[in-house]
Amino acid sequence: MRLALNVQRLISFSATKNHRHHLNLYSHHNHNYFPCLFVKFPTFSNPLQTLACCRENMVTAVSPPRSPRVQVKEKIDLTAKETQIFDRLLEVLRHFNLNTQLRVAGGWVRDKLLGKDCYDIDIAIDNMLGREFCEKVNEYLASRGEEVQGIGVIQCNPDQSKHLETARMRLFDMWIDFVNLRSEDYCENSRIPTMRFGTAKEDAYRRDLTINSLFYNINTNSVEDFTGRGLEDLKSGNVVTPLPPKETFLDDPLRVLRAVRFGARFEFVLDEALKQAAACDEVRAAIGEKISRERIGHEVDLMISGNQPVQAVNYLCDLKLFWVVFRLPPGVEPAVAEMCERLCTGYMAVASNLVHSIGGLKFTDEQLRLALYAALFLPLTKTVYRDNRNKKVPVADFIIRNSLKLKAKDAETVLNIHRASRKFISLLPFITSEKDVQNAELEWGKILIDVPAVSKLRVWAGLLLREIKDFWQVSLLVCTLLYPVGIEHGPSGKNDVNLDKRRDLFKLAEDVIIQLGLEKVWEVNPLVNGKDIMNILHLKPGPNVRDWTEKIIQWQLNYPSGTADECLEWMRETGASAKH
Repeated sequence: MRLALNVQRLISFSATKNHRHHLNLYSHHNHNYFPCLFVKFPTFSNPLQTLACCRENMVTAVSPPRSPRVQVKEKIDLTAKETQIFDRLLEVLRHFNLNTQLRVAGGWVRDKLLGKDCYDIDIAIDNMLGREFCEKVNEYLASRGEEVQGIGVIQCNPDQSKHLETARMRLFDMWIDFVNLRSEDYCENSRIPTMRFGTAKEDAYRRDLTINSLFYNINTNSVEDFTGRGLEDLKSGNVVTPLPPKETFLDDPLRVLRAVRFGARFEFVLDEALKQAAACDEVRAAIGEKISRERIGHEVDLMISGNQPVQAVNYLCDLKLFWVVFRLPPGVEPAVAEMCERLCTGYMAVASNLVHSIGGLKFTDEQLRLALYAALFLPLTKTVYRDNRNKKVPVADFIIRNSLKLKAKDAETVLNIHRASRKFISLLPFITSEKDVQNAELEWGKILIDVPAVSKLRVWAGLLLREIKDFWQVSLLVCTLLYPVGIEHGPSGKNDVNLDKRRDLFKLAEDVIIQLGLEKVWEVNPLVNGKDIMNILHLKPGPNVRDWTEKIIQWQLNYPSGTADECLEWMRETGASAKH
């Protein structure tokens, strides 16, 4: 089967208001120069051959343009709930006459200055542990005859790059984290820091990024910028580390992925020194060796679920981190060719633009997340490795389960999307009436009963939807990335990306499936159960009963208004005919 993705135009993420950056991909075809994602290739079953064909026709993603000045508030406006919480904490200080400074740290300060809501309040304390302060809060509550709150303590875990004990308690129906200000000293041959109480300035400089190093002092109702550049970097849209980036990343390599995530999320620019440090061999090795796969997967999942997933993955490519994050198993077949990561990102970019073109509200957050993973790993669909039982397994399964440590269900769903999208490709010519269904047969959709030609499409589509269930629209979306929609010339004379055609193809197929009455068809149960099948046809348990269950489902797809009695009558007639 020829599967070709002819995307004939520079993929511009400025096509929608959520996509501002550019992925430059070029092709020279018949001596014509035009931007494209893929040259037309003979088969998708051999990614190595495909990539060899495309290797010289693609260039890496360019860095996004400098961000304009960001609108940053002069002061933080507290909500009524935040005011209530902070007033209560100040009451505790006055009640015990504590000479303690309470500061909200990190992301809450950044988001409030950007005018965004944030419900993640982390409070840094200058002269006691978070757990000790929580106990003071409970003492105060008890003195007022109010209900004391449970205190949860999250112990430090250096193996997970969590070096700080955190106490958590609930105040006015919000969870608040309490930690102490600290300074870290790293020994040359150890990745586990020696922790001591630190000043607010020392604590600010140990943070991952300057935009995350700001404090809001609850005592003085003021923003504090101890690095001297947190506010300016926030206003100018720069992602910078407070200390030299290589030192910062080697101390905690997870900070690299956080820098990528925040850079993409806010459409900020990664500092040049930061990019050089993140891409160096020593830091890349530290990410793979020092950070647990669970934490890597968590950061990546936040990127994919964020507002700029394509830019985040582009950054990973730019920093040579794609295969560090999406680690492959040994012995993949065929070997992954050079530039494969750019093809992966290209598929994801088109999928993202297509989702916005179709209307993102059509998909749930979970469907959109897994749709992007499925598109990202499309170039790897025929790349496999051998597991412990010497069984060939798609590498996408390994990446999701082992490299990212995401849920097994995520891996299963992505592989199901890949399989269903290939089946949709063989079905689309009948949906679009490009092919006559009269004498057609499909490799995957064997019809076991006599079905008139007019009903074949409904039976095939129904069987496919029963396989993929709620993710049928996601599979259809991925299918439209691969389905050839032809080459047309835009107003500039260059070949157009045909996003509109792919959107129209998606909507046409979706409309046909809905008109066929197949929504939620996977929830339809067989009219006759296995026990009745055995009784009526005098069968023993086994494959024959399973085959007849499949026949009954196909009969119901052929006769959507059929009753159980009509189905039983058809079974008896068909069973009697088979005996003769």
